[in-house]
Parts: sequence; C-alpha cells; structure tokens
Amino acid sequence: MNYEKLAIPDVVLMTPKVFGDDRGFFLETYRRSEFVAHCGDHDFVQDNHSKSRRGILRGLHYQLRQPQGKLVRVTRGEVYDVAVDLRRSSPTFGQWVGALLNEDNRQMLWVPPGFAHGFYVTSDEAEFQYKCTDYYAPGDEYSLHWKDPQLGIDWPLVGGSPITSDKDEQGSSLAQAPTFA
Repeated sequence: MNYEKLAIPDVVLMTPKVFGDDRGFFLETYRRSEFVAHCGDHDFVQDNHSKSRRGILRGLHYQLRQPQGKLVRVTRGEVYDVAVDLRRSSPTFGQWVGALLNEDNRQMLWVPPGFAHGFYVTSDEAEFQYKCTDYYAPGDEYSLHWKDPQLGIDWPLVGGSPITSDKDEQGSSLAQAPTFA
C-alpha cells in the first residue's frame, strides 16, 4: 500500500498494490499495523455501504460529540470525495482537500475525526464503502453546506446543481457551524 499525505497532511490517500491476471485481481484494503504507522492508532467499529446515482452529493457530514474517522473507498463507479478540516486549533482549519476515487484506481481516503466529509457521484452509479471509528449517532449529526463560499470547494459538477437531501441543503456555513477545539 502506498500512503500519500495530501495538502492537509492528516488526510491520507491510500493506493493499494493490485495483483491481477486473466482470472481477476487481489488487493489488500486494510492492514492495521501499516494503517497505524501512516494514519494513527484508530479502531474501526462500524462499516457502511451506500449506492447513489450520477449527480448525487452527500455531505458535508460530521459528528461533534462522537467524531468519526472514516476510511472510504469506491467499489463501483466514481466519486469526488472531500474532507474539510473543522479543528479550530489546526493550521488548516476551514481548508478542504478532494480526491477522485473510483473502481479502477481502487484508492482509499483516510478522513480523520475532526473533519466534515462528503462526496459527489460523477459516474452513472457509485457504490461507496467506509469504515468508521465511532458509531453513527443520530442526535449528533451536523452538516456544512456543500456550496459555502467561505469553503470554496471546487466540486466537478456535471449538468448543473447536484441532487442533495433537504438536510444537506440546510447545512450551516463554516462561520456558523459548530466546530472542534
């Protein structure tokens, strides 16, 4: 596995070594000892799997009292994945990084606790899987608005405005969002 720290160094793009032939392929998606060495000592307690169609934007989500680190990957299709640093004590507070994750590059993104996370589907459909370091807590969910001009995220929108949930359309601006210390 290759581990690449992005412009926000706590966010890590992981590229697995793929072994393939005419029968198919094999790759390792997680090895705890390497993950700890490159991303920190985190335990995963929940795995999630979602399916979305082209133009769907999910996010930017986070939990404040039960922050979740997420190890995300796409097993079918393609998404543009975004992480926003919400740690006020961080030199990269309010900054974002993005990566194109798809079934061909098989890359994964580590989004640590203290970040908002979201993705936009660029393929006809996408299946998105992620491991979380804490459980989903319905009373502790927050959303930053995907189009907040202060964030200035350069979403690769196809065909106009994305399709979002009502909750995501009502997301907070960075200036008004509760954040981490």
